[in-house]
Amino acid sequence: MTTERLQKVLAHWGVASRRHAENLIRSGQVFVNGQRAQLGDKVDPVRDRIEYRGQPLNPRHPLQRLYLLLHKPKGVLCTCHDPQGRTTVLDLLPPMYRRVGGLHPVGRLDADSSGALLLTNDGAFTYYLSHPRHHIPKTYRVWVQGQPPERVLQRWREGVPLEGVMTLPAAVKLLRSESDRSLLEIILHEGRNRQIRRVADQLGYPVLALQRIAIGSVYLGNLRPRAVRPLSRRELAALTAKTQLESQ
Repeated sequence: MTTERLQKVLAHWGVASRRHAENLIRSGQVFVNGQRAQLGDKVDPVRDRIEYRGQPLNPRHPLQRLYLLLHKPKGVLCTCHDPQGRTTVLDLLPPMYRRVGGLHPVGRLDADSSGALLLTNDGAFTYYLSHPRHHIPKTYRVWVQGQPPERVLQRWREGVPLEGVMTLPAAVKLLRSESDRSLLEIILHEGRNRQIRRVADQLGYPVLALQRIAIGSVYLGNLRPRAVRPLSRRELAALTAKTQLESQ
């Protein structure tokens, strides 16, 4: 008998990302052989009966794998559901995609920011792409208040302490300056919460507008706000190659 951690099985079957699957287990929405599952449970995906929200999961009929790029507009939440009824990224999807089970955002882009966001129902893809050790570069165009001098930009490139932990080195380039604001291109290899905004505040040049224009080699291009498209085979191959994701 081959057993695996339950959250890994749920992610592999496309129910949710591994982290979200852990939350589903904690909240009592997952049952194994008629018993409420516990975090840490191991299951045999072939022999054990696994249920989610009262519905049995069947590995013999896996979900269609879907990989999407969305141009998230400002004011939309990167979550699957909001108790307060605010607009989420899933609300922007056309019906043909909303009918596909298990779709969720890969990583986050805060509500005040816009730009490139990946969505998928492949939990393993989400796990590997989000894992810190893979350092998938993300490229941003950022308007900041004022005109930061080269010495400030160099501090940003070398790393800035946030809550006692230095940020990883970043690529920071000045693209344009105007009387009271400047446009920067910033490439990060990590994704700490509101990292660019917090660093900019600490350095004294607050963010006025932030847009993510690329995730790895997947570029937003001319995709209009609120629009979505599937990743091309080449884009998907480039992302999975960077994470060394084994074919499922």
